[in-house]
This record gives sequence, structure tokens and C-alpha cells, in this order.
Amino acid sequence: MSVFASLGTLLAWLADRLAPLFGASATAAAIVLFTLCVRAALHPLARAAVRGEKARAALAPKMAELSRRHKGDPERLRRAVAELYEKESASPLAGCLPTLLQLPVFFVMYHLFSTGSGAGDLLEHTLAGAPLGGRWGGDPTPPHGPVYLALFALIAAVAAWTYRRAVKAAGDRPAAPGVPAGAARLLPLLSFGTLVTAAVVPLAAGLYLATSTTWTAVERALLHRQGPDEKAAAKGEERDVKAKKGAQGAGRSSR
Repeated sequence: MSVFASLGTLLAWLADRLAPLFGASATAAAIVLFTLCVRAALHPLARAAVRGEKARAALAPKMAELSRRHKGDPERLRRAVAELYEKESASPLAGCLPTLLQLPVFFVMYHLFSTGSGAGDLLEHTLAGAPLGGRWGGDPTPPHGPVYLALFALIAAVAAWTYRRAVKAAGDRPAAPGVPAGAARLLPLLSFGTLVTAAVVPLAAGLYLATSTTWTAVERALLHRQGPDEKAAAKGEERDVKAKKGAQGAGRSSR
């Protein structure tokens, strides 16, 4: 049995169990439930990724110092940054693994509802009347337009919230050495790429994207919450920075 047929069989089995609750939209509910199960399985990796991101953020002052020290010598800066990451057991790619592992799952979902290979009669199933194998045609009118508009509204809301958090987080830490300022400003906008993707893939794949991005936003917000110790450390660092700036200002005044 192919991987596409396996996923089709699993979704059909879940839909049969959910039919008493969701009726004709049981397959759509099965896709949401399947997506939640995938994300729950990846949660330990997400926790490890956030720990790596926090470790990288803690290195920001040292990174800024390296950038100042090796200004004008990109090769030495690159080697120094690599040595710092190795010494501190941190990774510049922290946070990428959960996303990369989801790509095969998304591809299978996309292929299943694009070609019908292994899907059985799943392509005939609907969400509020809109075929799960159908695509957005640019028509906002009933019967199918409102379903897509609701999906896009959810994805856009999550993307906007993610964008605001990313901009705030970027403003709270120094820019990473070697990353152009323009690129640093554009990175938070990538959260809106999901909206573009959802507009061109089958509704079933868009439903997977909407569920997964919502999970990601909530998961990262919870994992990035600061505990009492982290808040105290952050306040201490802020006081140290202010004291250092005050000392530098006093030194310049005395000259």
C-alpha cells in the first residue's frame, strides 16, 4: 500500500468515527484531527527548538561584540561566530527541524487531494459544501466562496499575530551579524506566505495549513513565555545595559 493510500485509508477511518458529530464535514474534521496529531508528535522537537532559540538569543551580546570587533572582515566574523556557536552548543538553525519534518506530510496531503491517487471517494467530501479537492477560484460569492474566505481570514489573522510578535522580538535583540538589515526586516513577512500557498492548493491542504499554523502560533507563544527566573534575568540585563550606557555618557562628559 502506497503512502497516499495509507493516508487516505486513515482519513476515511477517522471520518467514519467523526461522522455522527460533523456529518458531511467529517472528512474535514478528520484532516484537522490528523494535523493536530502530527503537531503533537512533533511537540518535543518544537520544545528543543525553542530552547535552542533562547540559547541563541542569550548569545546576542557576544554576537554584537564579535560584529563590532571584526567589522570589515566578514571571513573572520564568520569563523568567530561559528566558534561561539560550537562553544555554547547552540545552533543558528534552531527552530527549522519541526517545519522541515512537516513538509513530507503536507506534500502527501497535497498530492492525495490533487490527483485523487489513493483518496478513494475523499475528493467527493466537502466542508460546508465546498469540495475538499477544490481550489479557490477568486469568486467570493456562494456557494463555495465564503468557505475559502473564512479559511483565508483565519490564516491572515494568525499570520498578522505572528508578524507582530516577530517584529517585537527582533526589536528586543541586536541584529545577527552577517544578516543584511533589509533581510532582517523582510523575514517576519514570511508568515504571510502561508496565505498565498492556501490560495493555490486544494481546500484539504489549505485546511492542514490553517490548523498547523494556528498550532504553531499558540505553541510558540506558550513556549516563549518567560518564567520568574527568566524575567529576573532579563531585568538584570536591562539594568546592566542602562548602567553601562550611563557610565559611557559620564565618561564622555568628563572629557
